[in-house]
Amino acid sequence: MPMTLDLESLNRELANRHPADIIAWTLEQAKSPVLTTNFGPHEAAIIHLCASRKPDIPVVWIDSGYGTPATYQFAHQLIQTLDLNIRIYHPRYSRACREAIYGGIPDVDTPAHDAFTHDVKLEPFQRAMAEAKPDFWLTAIRKEQTAFRQNLDILTKTQNGIIRVAPVFYWSELDLEEYQVEHDLPIEDDYFDPTKVLGNRECGLHTSTSQQ
Repeated sequence: MPMTLDLESLNRELANRHPADIIAWTLEQAKSPVLTTNFGPHEAAIIHLCASRKPDIPVVWIDSGYGTPATYQFAHQLIQTLDLNIRIYHPRYSRACREAIYGGIPDVDTPAHDAFTHDVKLEPFQRAMAEAKPDFWLTAIRKEQTAFRQNLDILTKTQNGIIRVAPVFYWSELDLEEYQVEHDLPIEDDYFDPTKVLGNRECGLHTSTSQQ
């Protein structure tokens, strides 16, 4: 686990820093960093930012099996182009198996959807983190995305004591798009997350790992 850090002070210090500087700081502190991605619309930015600084950083992708063809093509393109150290985790049961037994995606905000979210995202994520044993976890979450994220910051500590780092926390979609254009990175424009369904919902990954 990482050393004792004054997160409040560090967040003030990092608030006006470029994401590349935040990532550089993180990698100086970390013994076992990991980057997670869903290969969503603007994920190429943080993947490029991290891989440019540490090409062999483990990149964890929880592939629920419900991605669009565009998402899988986008992921394949980035993995190949940036030569990512990708670690892909799948649910214990395939999409075809789940649909044969349970049918389609359950309605959101129901116990059935909560169970679905656990099976296709949270359990594979827990498995991934247990195997990676990171001290610092880099993620592309941003303040403006959801109400829950308004109460987070660049650095937060998870229930398991991992330091979650959000280098683009204060960036807007426009900031991300400008970075992607500048570096000739693709933008995924047909993304679907079955655990969120709606863009302003949390999938449970960050809510379940945050300290109460």
